[in-house]
Amino acid sequence: MAGCSTWKKKGHIYGRNTNPTVEVFEEKIRLLEGAEAATSAATGMGIISSTLFALLAPGKRVVSAKDTYGGTNVIFTEFLPKFQIGVKLCDTTDHNQIEAEIAKGCDLLYLESPTNPTTKVVHLARLSKAGKAAGAIIVVDNTFATPINQNPLELGADLVLHSATKYLGGHADALGGVICGTKELVDRIYHFREINGATLHPMAADLLLRGMKTLDLRIQRQSSNAMAVASYLESHPAIERVFYPGLSSHDGHVIAKEQMKGFGGMLSFMLKENSLQAVSRFLPRLKFAHAAANLGSVETIVGPPATTSHVECTAAERSAMGIPESLIRYSTGIEDSADLIADLKQALQSF
Repeated sequence: MAGCSTWKKKGHIYGRNTNPTVEVFEEKIRLLEGAEAATSAATGMGIISSTLFALLAPGKRVVSAKDTYGGTNVIFTEFLPKFQIGVKLCDTTDHNQIEAEIAKGCDLLYLESPTNPTTKVVHLARLSKAGKAAGAIIVVDNTFATPINQNPLELGADLVLHSATKYLGGHADALGGVICGTKELVDRIYHFREINGATLHPMAADLLLRGMKTLDLRIQRQSSNAMAVASYLESHPAIERVFYPGLSSHDGHVIAKEQMKGFGGMLSFMLKENSLQAVSRFLPRLKFAHAAANLGSVETIVGPPATTSHVECTAAERSAMGIPESLIRYSTGIEDSADLIADLKQALQSF
């Protein structure tokens, strides 16, 4: 035990530090992303916050995009400034603006692609190159794409993270977060997490490992279902706009084709009747889709960002991030695509 506690030999002495089941989960993600090392946390936000606070200090500067996941955005706008850490949030798809801000000084470049919930796509290789030139650490949230559809480390990132609660687990029954990349950076994040205490529970790790046995199969089915649903919605007269990287009409489609192997199971769409009241009438009509805050499950899950991904933000803040109140986030499951389309058709009849 003494040898393990001083890292002179391999072993596990205390669950807050390491655990054999958790270690297996971390190793699986490490292999899928082609990384040197990996570490985990109790939730996706646990690994995001551990990463940011482990790698930043007063006087450092972060460059990121305006419409990252709501919880991440709160760290950028509320918590990091309290520690005198500078944050610049750019228009997500304005690569020239992001590069200009990186050139002004950037210690950490934080990217998310596709974004939550409007599935915007950023050019990871281009921005990673700019970040490296400025001496920044490049972190990419790969939750929506998963390692099946995208590998940011191959595109120049230093670290890639996932909310394992979503697609990695795939069954909406376990919370977790994981990050992988260079050993030096992962060791720093691990040290913060082990002291901070946001440890992934062994039972959750076991459930995540079970879910990952079907990860490739699920992602393939969810991706094909999402493409079918997005194509149907794009032609529906009651729909104002559909956001899905697989559609040629998507602003980031060309970049997505270049850096992604598949377009994933996440899409979002706007009703022409632009109000939360319209969304509240529409959602209860769906029979196959579950209204919930989670995503990435085998079941189709829907919900407006106003009450799910960006509930922490005000309506004005969501608007500034390009998230209209009538936007509906649609996490496509593995059901039959014809059933999902028929369900949407009947739910949209009165719009």
